[in-house]
Amino acid sequence: MIRPIFLALVLGALTGCAGLGTLSQASKPNDLYLLTPKSTFSSSLPRVQKQIVVQEPTATAAVNTDQIAVQPTLLQVQYLPRARWVDRAPLIVQALMVESYENSGKVAAVGRSTVGLRADYVIAPDLREFQGIVISETENSKTVRVEVRINIKIIDEYEDKIIASSSFHEAVLATSDQTPDLVEAFDVALGKTMRDAVEWSIRKIHTHTQNNPRSNPS
Repeated sequence: MIRPIFLALVLGALTGCAGLGTLSQASKPNDLYLLTPKSTFSSSLPRVQKQIVVQEPTATAAVNTDQIAVQPTLLQVQYLPRARWVDRAPLIVQALMVESYENSGKVAAVGRSTVGLRADYVIAPDLREFQGIVISETENSKTVRVEVRINIKIIDEYEDKIIASSSFHEAVLATSDQTPDLVEAFDVALGKTMRDAVEWSIRKIHTHTQNNPRSNPS
């Protein structure tokens, strides 16, 4: 009786060690990365005395994640190992767009759709591209181009209709295939895209307000 019990204890201990090893491996922390809002805009940008709400961008499942997407081919999506955004990509873009509108100093108020702000205009983004694309490869490295594309619709809440729609796209070549350099390329591409989208939408809202004085009473 002693020998079977002893063997059972040994096997149990080994199984426990294997489990702990797996848990230890899985618990290694990911590197978290954040991106920055745009803070510089055209000096000719008009001011609009309107309240703007930015909706959470729609996105495909491949982009709607906190993982950093890279396409080794046009028909395949992979994710960087042990690297994550600080939040899902659409939520990051929403927050940074709100900050970018605030940094422009050209709107009366701006917020996210979740805060209950009564809006004059709603910005409805669609995050269509937010990934790196491998454009060439050698034995030791890959050349990656980061693509960011956002479609923007402006909705007049008073008239309940879309008044303008446009797409904004930037492509930035990463200086290397290392994660920090890829993230830097994402930051540059997103920053340029947001600047163009913010400036375009403010001008469109300003023009619409001028042409529709009875719309959107503040």
